[in-house]
Amino acid sequence: MKLGVFTPLFNHLTFEEMIEVVSEKGLDMIEIGTGGSPGNAHCDVDKLLASSEARADYLHKLADKGLSISAFSAHHNPISPNQAESHEADELLRKTIKLASLMNVPVVNGFSGVAGGNKTDTSVNWPVLPWPTEYADIYHYQWEEKLIPYWKSINADCASAGVDIGIELHGGFLAHTPYTMLKLRDATGKHIGCNLDPSHLWWQGIDPVAAIKILGKEKAIHHFHAKDTYLDQDNINMYGLTDMQPYSDVATRSWTFRSVGCGHDLKEWSDMISTLRMYGYDYVLSIEHEDPLMSIEEGFTRAVTNLKFIMIKDEPVDMWWV
Repeated sequence: MKLGVFTPLFNHLTFEEMIEVVSEKGLDMIEIGTGGSPGNAHCDVDKLLASSEARADYLHKLADKGLSISAFSAHHNPISPNQAESHEADELLRKTIKLASLMNVPVVNGFSGVAGGNKTDTSVNWPVLPWPTEYADIYHYQWEEKLIPYWKSINADCASAGVDIGIELHGGFLAHTPYTMLKLRDATGKHIGCNLDPSHLWWQGIDPVAAIKILGKEKAIHHFHAKDTYLDQDNINMYGLTDMQPYSDVATRSWTFRSVGCGHDLKEWSDMISTLRMYGYDYVLSIEHEDPLMSIEEGFTRAVTNLKFIMIKDEPVDMWWV
């Protein structure tokens, strides 16, 4: 396995400054935002698409620091009921897939998206209950008329480009659990898989090790985000897990993103890493730092230290003892 980082935490740095910091930590890979939620501070998609020399120079700078790109990330909402937003997200995703193909980047990460409740809606609607039955009607409309047709088209683009999609299983979007991930994959194609982030599974009550087994059996894990979550049972008793407390009000939130090892112990993280390898994922552990209690430097360093301690880098040997 390789250790990497999702670079929006360094959006205040230039590309050259960012790769210097990452290299000094002894990491192997970086995950680069191309627009949408992560921004594009370190990747001008149009410039790189237009120039083979610019692409070569970009990759040379990375190689000079011993780094490569694990994924491009275009986290946006390509099925938004806001036509301007959905057009922007779709254009960004298709450009990112093309750029990934040209630069030999195997994965493009993002969200599945969430649509409105019907053809005339102007706001998103996230149904999570089958009753009242209006929610079931919304769910069916979104999946059959928006989500599946869109990702079928993207799967076809990915097949031509030789690129896989890593959908982050994030609450608020239609693919947010192992079941919804596999439902989408089965309906659209094998290039559609997940960017497995355990932080979003924990707050939904899903055991990440079990999720890895479910998705790993189907070869549906294309990328991995290393981010932790702290669950506050007292606040869960008050607000439940679908918590609308502001992220900044950490003391009152049911769950809060934390650096690796600050929400769950390293035994749980070690179990995840072992299970990833057991089910055929031997790619990157990409650190995503969104810990509100730590600085960028401290949270990033904590994650690097903890992951280096427990990650499995070498290939397994023959079982000489059997």
